[in-house]
Amino acid sequence: MGARFAVKLAVLAAGLMALGGRADAADQPPIRIGDISSYSALPIGSRGYRQGWELARDQINERGGVLGRKLEIISRDDAGKPDAAVSQAAQLVDAEHVDLLTGTILSNVGLAVSDFAKHRKVFFLASQPLTDALIWEKRSHYTFRLRPSTYTQTTILAQEAAKLPAKRWATIAPNYEFGQAAVADFKKELLRLRPDVEFISEQWPPLGKLDAGSVVQALTAGNPDAIFNVTFGSDLARLVREGTTRGAFANRTVFSLLTGEPEYLAPLKDEAPAGWVVTGYPWSEIATPEHRAFVEAYRARFKETPNIGALIGYINTFVLAKAIEIAGSTDTEALITAMEHVNVDTPCGPIAFRAVDHQSTLGIYIGKLELKDGQGVMTDWRYVDGAAHQPTTTDVLARIKDE
Repeated sequence: MGARFAVKLAVLAAGLMALGGRADAADQPPIRIGDISSYSALPIGSRGYRQGWELARDQINERGGVLGRKLEIISRDDAGKPDAAVSQAAQLVDAEHVDLLTGTILSNVGLAVSDFAKHRKVFFLASQPLTDALIWEKRSHYTFRLRPSTYTQTTILAQEAAKLPAKRWATIAPNYEFGQAAVADFKKELLRLRPDVEFISEQWPPLGKLDAGSVVQALTAGNPDAIFNVTFGSDLARLVREGTTRGAFANRTVFSLLTGEPEYLAPLKDEAPAGWVVTGYPWSEIATPEHRAFVEAYRARFKETPNIGALIGYINTFVLAKAIEIAGSTDTEALITAMEHVNVDTPCGPIAFRAVDHQSTLGIYIGKLELKDGQGVMTDWRYVDGAAHQPTTTDVLARIKDE
């Protein structure tokens, strides 16, 4: 592993062992973490996520655990359904007696588990949901969120879009909270920077049921200069294939949220839309010692390359370990206080969590898509620190409702 990151892990482990006191982790009861994710509904991304947290868990345990105790992660499948997630959360808390909860991918599922955690007064680190309602309008004292907010990601894209001469924009997004919020935030920021811009078309296909032919026709009917896309997964694949066939993206700039993530690029193969400006995860191009250490360990363990889910699962587990270390226990209120002061070194660099909204400062990678050896890759990319693109405390407080 990269020398610097290996040293950091060793230092963290030494601290965890010291705080753990005078007994070996094998002699103490484990710290039980309840994990919930859409393992059956979103198998590609959630498989990487599981492998990421498995790798981190084992690295932490090999170095002595946390507070002299091993980490044990008990995982459950929410099947992509909020009611199933709540049932699983209750089972983890009541039957498995977990010390805290983590996980979830889909926004509606994350909101459901957050509400459960609020009513049961259980600590919850939401690893992947993108909805900003999770940390603002429906914020809970008990919930933190790791992945960069929808606001942060779309604001960064809008600031890039503002540099273009394009004035006439069309948007397409899945018709649920995440898609709606992404479009609203993108429009607000772009119009702030470029009052001369107009949005001439908005397409809202239902999630997972995009009618590519009719949507592409409607998307381009007004001859927009540029397009903002929020579709992902199977919807994205259908949009790209139909749009490419019809020439919808020719001589037209497309800004696309999440499209550069390996989970979504891999299925497209040589159909990946070259030239799109995207957020994503260029894992093969990130050369920092910390990131190389993660990739090398992941590939050695699982014989495959990491996706964004793997990266998030890995970071998520080290965040929890650091919070437990600082708290000195798994007491819920102690963990909440610790999380508001935590700083964690990750493969992407150091991150923290804001006290005002419990959002992490994890950043994003932004770049352009190109084809390389029959596969879409991100080029001309850069990492943008999330701390520099957060709403102000005043703006957040204006959006937070009474708990």
